[in-house]
Amino acid sequence: MLNKKRMMHEILHVGLYDLVLQDVQKLIGKEKPTEEELDEALQRDPQILRDYMQTNVEYNLSNIHLRNIDLDTIDEAAKERAAQINRNLDRLREIEKYTLDFENSATLVLIFSVEFFVLFSVQYFIVLLDLKAWQWWIYAFFMLSIVAAWWYAKKEQKKYAVNGAKYKALYSETLALIEVLEKEGYLKKEDLYIDESDEHI
Repeated sequence: MLNKKRMMHEILHVGLYDLVLQDVQKLIGKEKPTEEELDEALQRDPQILRDYMQTNVEYNLSNIHLRNIDLDTIDEAAKERAAQINRNLDRLREIEKYTLDFENSATLVLIFSVEFFVLFSVQYFIVLLDLKAWQWWIYAFFMLSIVAAWWYAKKEQKKYAVNGAKYKALYSETLALIEVLEKEGYLKKEDLYIDESDEHI
């Protein structure tokens, strides 16, 4: 559901995607690639598209470049299916963050950050507050926090896997619904595209 024209414009002109652009430049051997050369690079190396999509998700930008269907403008015969598409698009946007690998997610970074904080707190209590008599209890607390962090990470990893699978299934279902309504002449997918992100500066 990417707007290819928008994606190509963003890779070529928006600073957020400079790393993706650098990959394109290396691939085609040119400092300022044209849209045609970018299109060729996208066909030659699918990793460029994956990097673009991952950058979006990492920065809380959506890869769903479609706006919801205006139900007031659609024929009554297709209204229920259009409403379903809108619900699906909303749900896809909600769970899109789970398309990242858990290992690359902000959740894992947060877990590690909390654990580092706990570790430094442990050292603070033992050394600076001179609580050596309590050090085994403090270390035991630290070990418990590691176990809790491991358990939470496993729980979140499972959540990423489940929601990632839901995303893929819902994505396919939504795309199929849009294609059916387009074939039946109720809408044009092209009219639903969001041409630019209001998130970019």
